[in-house]
Amino acid sequence: MYIGDLITYTIAITYDSSYQLVPPPLGAHLGAFDVKDYEPDIEEILPDGRRKTQTVFKLTTFTTGDYTIPAMPLIFTLPDSTRHLVLAEPVPIKILSLLSDTGDSLDIRPLKAQHEFEGMINPYYLWGGMALAIIVTLIIIWFVRRRRKKTGELIDLRDPWEIAFEKLAVLKQRNLPDSESYKLYYFELTEIAREYLGKMYEVDVLEMTTGEFLESFEEITMPDGHYDKTIRFLMHADLVKFARHVPERQRLDADFDLVHGLVESVRSEFERRRAVDGSQAAEPVSAAAESREKVA
Repeated sequence: MYIGDLITYTIAITYDSSYQLVPPPLGAHLGAFDVKDYEPDIEEILPDGRRKTQTVFKLTTFTTGDYTIPAMPLIFTLPDSTRHLVLAEPVPIKILSLLSDTGDSLDIRPLKAQHEFEGMINPYYLWGGMALAIIVTLIIIWFVRRRRKKTGELIDLRDPWEIAFEKLAVLKQRNLPDSESYKLYYFELTEIAREYLGKMYEVDVLEMTTGEFLESFEEITMPDGHYDKTIRFLMHADLVKFARHVPERQRLDADFDLVHGLVESVRSEFERRRAVDGSQAAEPVSAAAESREKVA
Protein backbone atom coordinates (compact mmCIF):
# COMPACT_ATOMS: atom_id res chain seq x y z
CA MET A 1 0.00 0.00 0.00
CA TYR A 2 0.98 3.65 -0.40
CA ILE A 3 0.74 6.52 2.08
CA GLY A 4 -2.87 7.71 2.33
CA ASP A 5 -4.40 4.61 0.70
CA LEU A 6 -7.53 3.22 2.34
CA ILE A 7 -7.02 -0.28 3.74
CA THR A 8 -10.07 -2.47 4.18
CA TYR A 9 -9.48 -4.73 7.19
CA THR A 10 -12.19 -7.32 7.87
CA ILE A 11 -12.68 -9.77 10.73
CA ALA A 12 -15.25 -12.44 9.78
CA ILE A 13 -16.12 -15.07 12.40
CA THR A 14 -18.35 -18.08 11.68
CA TYR A 15 -19.41 -20.11 14.70
CA ASP A 16 -22.06 -22.50 16.02
CA SER A 17 -25.29 -20.84 17.18
CA SER A 18 -25.00 -22.54 20.59
CA TYR A 19 -21.78 -20.61 21.28
CA GLN A 20 -21.65 -17.05 22.61
CA LEU A 21 -19.00 -14.81 21.05
CA VAL A 22 -17.15 -12.18 23.08
CA PRO A 23 -16.27 -9.45 20.54
CA PRO A 24 -12.50 -9.11 19.96
CA PRO A 25 -10.73 -6.00 21.37
CA LEU A 26 -9.99 -4.50 17.95
CA GLY A 27 -9.43 -0.86 18.90
CA ALA A 28 -6.19 -1.23 20.85
CA HIS A 29 -4.69 -3.42 18.08
CA LEU A 30 -4.96 -0.76 15.37
CA GLY A 31 -2.87 1.96 16.99
CA ALA A 32 -0.52 2.43 14.00
CA PHE A 33 -3.44 3.34 11.75
CA ASP A 34 -6.16 5.97 11.61
CA VAL A 35 -9.67 4.51 11.55
CA LYS A 36 -11.59 6.43 8.89
CA ASP A 37 -14.75 4.34 9.16
CA TYR A 38 -16.00 1.03 10.50
CA GLU A 39 -19.06 -1.19 10.42
CA PRO A 40 -19.34 -3.16 13.70
CA ASP A 41 -21.07 -6.47 14.38
CA ILE A 42 -22.70 -7.22 11.03
CA GLU A 43 -24.48 -10.47 11.93
CA GLU A 44 -26.28 -13.01 9.79
CA ILE A 45 -27.57 -16.57 10.20
CA LEU A 46 -26.28 -19.00 7.57
CA PRO A 47 -28.50 -21.65 5.92
CA ASP A 48 -26.90 -24.40 8.05
CA GLY A 49 -27.89 -22.58 11.28
CA ARG A 50 -24.47 -21.19 12.11
CA ARG A 51 -23.88 -17.50 12.82
CA LYS A 52 -21.50 -15.17 11.01
CA THR A 53 -20.26 -11.94 12.58
CA GLN A 54 -18.29 -9.47 10.51
CA THR A 55 -16.55 -6.20 11.40
CA VAL A 56 -15.09 -4.01 8.62
CA PHE A 57 -12.54 -1.23 9.20
CA LYS A 58 -11.34 1.44 6.76
CA LEU A 59 -7.75 2.27 7.78
CA THR A 60 -5.03 4.58 6.56
CA THR A 61 -1.63 5.86 7.68
CA PHE A 62 0.75 8.62 6.64
CA THR A 63 4.04 7.02 7.66
CA THR A 64 6.10 4.52 5.70
CA GLY A 65 7.50 1.21 6.89
CA ASP A 66 6.56 -2.35 7.74
CA TYR A 67 3.54 -2.77 10.00
CA THR A 68 1.66 -5.78 11.33
CA ILE A 69 -1.87 -5.97 12.66
CA PRO A 70 -1.28 -8.55 15.42
CA ALA A 71 -3.20 -11.77 15.94
CA MET A 72 -6.68 -10.97 17.24
CA PRO A 73 -7.88 -12.90 20.33
CA LEU A 74 -11.36 -14.40 19.88
CA ILE A 75 -13.15 -15.83 22.91
CA PHE A 76 -16.19 -18.14 22.81
CA THR A 77 -18.43 -19.17 25.69
CA LEU A 78 -19.66 -22.74 25.25
CA PRO A 79 -23.05 -24.05 26.47
CA ASP A 80 -21.37 -25.51 29.57
CA SER A 81 -20.10 -21.96 30.47
CA THR A 82 -16.47 -22.80 29.67
CA ARG A 83 -14.49 -20.36 27.55
CA HIS A 84 -12.06 -21.05 24.74
CA LEU A 85 -9.60 -18.73 23.02
CA VAL A 86 -8.60 -18.80 19.35
CA LEU A 87 -6.35 -16.37 17.49
CA ALA A 88 -6.93 -14.82 14.08
CA GLU A 89 -3.89 -14.62 11.82
CA PRO A 90 -1.66 -11.50 11.99
CA VAL A 91 -1.71 -9.30 8.87
CA PRO A 92 1.60 -7.79 7.64
CA ILE A 93 1.33 -4.51 5.71
CA LYS A 94 4.12 -2.60 3.94
CA ILE A 95 3.50 1.14 3.45
CA LEU A 96 5.50 2.61 0.56
CA SER A 97 6.39 6.22 -0.13
CA LEU A 98 4.91 8.00 -3.15
CA LEU A 99 8.31 9.65 -3.73
CA SER A 100 9.86 6.31 -4.73
CA ASP A 101 7.83 6.36 -7.96
CA THR A 102 8.65 9.94 -8.87
CA GLY A 103 12.41 9.57 -8.65
CA ASP A 104 12.67 12.32 -6.03
CA SER A 105 15.66 12.03 -3.76
CA LEU A 106 15.38 11.90 0.01
CA ASP A 107 19.12 12.56 0.59
CA ILE A 108 19.92 15.07 3.30
CA ARG A 109 21.03 18.42 1.93
CA PRO A 110 24.30 19.96 3.16
CA LEU A 111 24.13 22.32 6.13
CA LYS A 112 23.94 26.04 5.49
CA ALA A 113 26.43 28.39 7.05
CA GLN A 114 25.70 29.51 10.59
CA HIS A 115 23.96 32.86 10.95
CA GLU A 116 25.22 35.36 13.49
CA PHE A 117 22.54 37.33 15.39
CA GLU A 118 23.45 40.73 16.81
CA GLY A 119 22.62 41.77 20.32
CA MET A 120 22.32 38.24 21.74
CA ILE A 121 22.31 37.65 25.48
CA ASN A 122 25.64 36.85 27.05
CA PRO A 123 25.75 33.02 27.36
CA TYR A 124 27.15 33.26 30.89
CA TYR A 125 24.04 35.15 32.05
CA LEU A 126 21.85 32.63 30.26
CA TRP A 127 23.46 29.60 31.90
CA GLY A 128 23.48 31.33 35.28
CA GLY A 129 19.74 32.07 35.01
CA MET A 130 18.97 28.48 34.05
CA ALA A 131 20.99 27.13 36.99
CA LEU A 132 19.19 29.46 39.38
CA ALA A 133 15.79 28.38 38.01
CA ILE A 134 16.72 24.70 38.49
CA ILE A 135 17.83 25.30 42.08
CA VAL A 136 14.61 27.15 42.92
CA THR A 137 12.52 24.36 41.33
CA LEU A 138 14.34 21.67 43.36
CA ILE A 139 13.76 23.63 46.58
CA ILE A 140 10.03 23.92 45.83
CA ILE A 141 9.74 20.18 45.07
CA TRP A 142 11.56 19.31 48.30
CA PHE A 143 9.30 21.62 50.32
CA VAL A 144 6.09 20.21 48.78
CA ARG A 145 7.16 16.59 49.36
CA ARG A 146 8.11 17.32 52.96
CA ARG A 147 4.75 18.96 53.60
CA ARG A 148 2.90 16.01 52.05
CA LYS A 149 4.72 13.59 54.35
CA LYS A 150 3.67 15.65 57.36
CA THR A 151 0.04 16.08 56.41
CA GLY A 152 -0.45 12.62 54.82
CA GLU A 153 -2.75 11.83 51.92
CA LEU A 154 -6.49 12.27 52.37
CA ILE A 155 -8.49 9.06 51.94
CA ASP A 156 -12.00 9.29 50.56
CA LEU A 157 -14.08 7.11 52.90
CA ARG A 158 -17.25 7.29 50.83
CA ASP A 159 -18.69 4.21 49.13
CA PRO A 160 -17.20 3.58 45.65
CA TRP A 161 -20.54 4.25 43.92
CA GLU A 162 -20.85 7.67 45.57
CA ILE A 163 -17.42 8.60 44.22
CA ALA A 164 -18.25 7.20 40.76
CA PHE A 165 -21.61 9.01 40.55
CA GLU A 166 -19.94 12.29 41.53
CA LYS A 167 -17.23 11.90 38.88
CA LEU A 168 -19.85 11.06 36.23
CA ALA A 169 -21.81 14.18 37.15
CA VAL A 170 -18.68 16.35 36.85
CA LEU A 171 -17.76 14.74 33.52
CA LYS A 172 -21.25 15.37 32.13
CA GLN A 173 -21.15 19.00 33.28
CA ARG A 174 -17.84 19.62 31.45
CA ASN A 175 -19.51 18.92 28.05
CA LEU A 176 -16.31 17.59 26.46
CA PRO A 177 -18.14 16.24 23.37
CA ASP A 178 -19.34 19.78 22.55
CA SER A 179 -15.70 20.85 22.13
CA GLU A 180 -14.92 17.63 20.18
CA SER A 181 -12.60 16.41 22.97
CA TYR A 182 -13.66 12.83 22.30
CA LYS A 183 -10.35 11.23 23.26
CA LEU A 184 -10.23 12.99 26.66
CA TYR A 185 -13.92 12.20 27.22
CA TYR A 186 -13.38 8.47 26.77
CA PHE A 187 -10.15 8.46 28.78
CA GLU A 188 -12.03 9.88 31.77
CA LEU A 189 -15.17 7.78 31.25
CA THR A 190 -13.21 4.50 31.05
CA GLU A 191 -11.09 5.49 34.06
CA ILE A 192 -14.26 6.03 36.12
CA ALA A 193 -15.59 2.61 35.12
CA ARG A 194 -12.26 0.83 35.68
CA GLU A 195 -11.61 2.48 39.06
CA TYR A 196 -15.12 1.65 40.26
CA LEU A 197 -14.99 -2.00 39.16
CA GLY A 198 -11.51 -2.34 40.63
CA LYS A 199 -12.73 -1.18 44.06
CA MET A 200 -15.94 -3.23 43.99
CA TYR A 201 -14.27 -6.49 42.91
CA GLU A 202 -10.84 -5.81 44.48
CA VAL A 203 -8.95 -6.07 41.17
CA ASP A 204 -6.27 -3.58 40.06
CA VAL A 205 -7.62 -2.77 36.57
CA LEU A 206 -6.52 0.85 36.04
CA GLU A 207 -3.30 -0.09 34.22
CA MET A 208 -4.74 -3.09 32.36
CA THR A 209 -5.33 -3.23 28.62
CA THR A 210 -8.78 -4.22 27.39
CA GLY A 211 -7.55 -7.76 26.74
CA GLU A 212 -6.09 -8.06 30.26
CA PHE A 213 -9.33 -6.70 31.72
CA LEU A 214 -11.28 -9.32 29.76
CA GLU A 215 -9.10 -12.12 31.15
CA SER A 216 -9.21 -10.82 34.74
CA PHE A 217 -13.01 -10.67 34.82
CA GLU A 218 -13.62 -14.05 33.22
CA GLU A 219 -14.05 -15.71 36.62
CA ILE A 220 -15.92 -12.78 38.24
CA THR A 221 -19.71 -12.88 38.30
CA MET A 222 -20.98 -9.44 37.25
CA PRO A 223 -24.69 -8.55 37.06
CA ASP A 224 -26.46 -10.24 34.14
CA GLY A 225 -25.27 -8.98 30.75
CA HIS A 226 -22.89 -6.31 32.06
CA TYR A 227 -19.70 -8.24 31.32
CA ASP A 228 -20.35 -8.27 27.56
CA LYS A 229 -21.64 -4.68 27.62
CA THR A 230 -18.52 -3.52 29.43
CA ILE A 231 -16.22 -5.30 26.96
CA ARG A 232 -18.01 -3.70 23.98
CA PHE A 233 -17.80 -0.28 25.65
CA LEU A 234 -14.06 -0.62 26.33
CA MET A 235 -13.37 -1.78 22.77
CA HIS A 236 -15.25 1.17 21.29
CA ALA A 237 -13.40 3.49 23.70
CA ASP A 238 -10.07 2.04 22.47
CA LEU A 239 -11.01 3.03 18.91
CA VAL A 240 -11.54 6.62 20.02
CA LYS A 241 -8.50 6.80 22.31
CA PHE A 242 -5.92 4.97 20.19
CA ALA A 243 -7.21 4.92 16.60
CA ARG A 244 -8.63 8.47 16.40
CA HIS A 245 -12.14 7.29 15.61
CA VAL A 246 -14.80 10.02 15.77
CA PRO A 247 -17.94 8.64 17.49
CA GLU A 248 -21.51 9.71 16.84
CA ARG A 249 -23.21 11.90 19.45
CA GLN A 250 -25.83 9.21 20.06
CA ARG A 251 -23.06 6.71 20.89
CA LEU A 252 -21.43 9.19 23.29
CA ASP A 253 -24.65 9.53 25.28
CA ALA A 254 -25.30 5.78 25.15
CA ASP A 255 -21.83 4.97 26.55
CA PHE A 256 -22.30 7.48 29.37
CA ASP A 257 -25.66 5.90 30.26
CA LEU A 258 -24.03 2.45 30.08
CA VAL A 259 -21.36 3.36 32.66
CA HIS A 260 -23.98 5.03 34.88
CA GLY A 261 -26.16 1.90 34.68
CA LEU A 262 -23.13 -0.32 35.36
CA VAL A 263 -22.36 1.57 38.57
CA GLU A 264 -25.98 1.31 39.73
CA SER A 265 -26.35 -2.40 38.85
CA VAL A 266 -23.14 -3.43 40.62
CA ARG A 267 -24.14 -1.30 43.62
CA SER A 268 -27.58 -2.96 43.82
CA GLU A 269 -26.02 -6.43 43.54
CA PHE A 270 -23.51 -5.57 46.26
CA GLU A 271 -26.24 -4.25 48.59
CA ARG A 272 -28.35 -7.36 47.98
CA ARG A 273 -25.48 -9.69 48.80
CA ARG A 274 -24.55 -7.67 51.87
CA ALA A 275 -28.15 -7.91 53.12
CA VAL A 276 -28.18 -11.69 52.56
CA ASP A 277 -24.86 -12.15 54.33
CA GLY A 278 -26.04 -9.98 57.21
CA SER A 279 -29.26 -11.97 57.74
CA GLN A 280 -27.37 -15.27 57.67
CA ALA A 281 -24.90 -13.99 60.22
CA ALA A 282 -27.74 -12.80 62.48
CA GLU A 283 -29.46 -16.22 62.80
CA PRO A 284 -26.97 -17.84 65.23
CA VAL A 285 -27.03 -14.72 67.41
CA SER A 286 -30.84 -14.87 67.67
CA ALA A 287 -30.75 -18.59 68.49
CA ALA A 288 -28.13 -18.06 71.18
CA ALA A 289 -30.19 -15.27 72.75
CA GLU A 290 -33.27 -17.52 72.80
CA SER A 291 -31.34 -20.34 74.55
CA ARG A 292 -30.08 -17.92 77.19
CA GLU A 293 -33.67 -16.83 77.93
CA LYS A 294 -34.70 -20.48 78.43
CA VAL A 295 -31.80 -21.05 80.85
CA ALA A 296 -32.79 -17.96 82.79
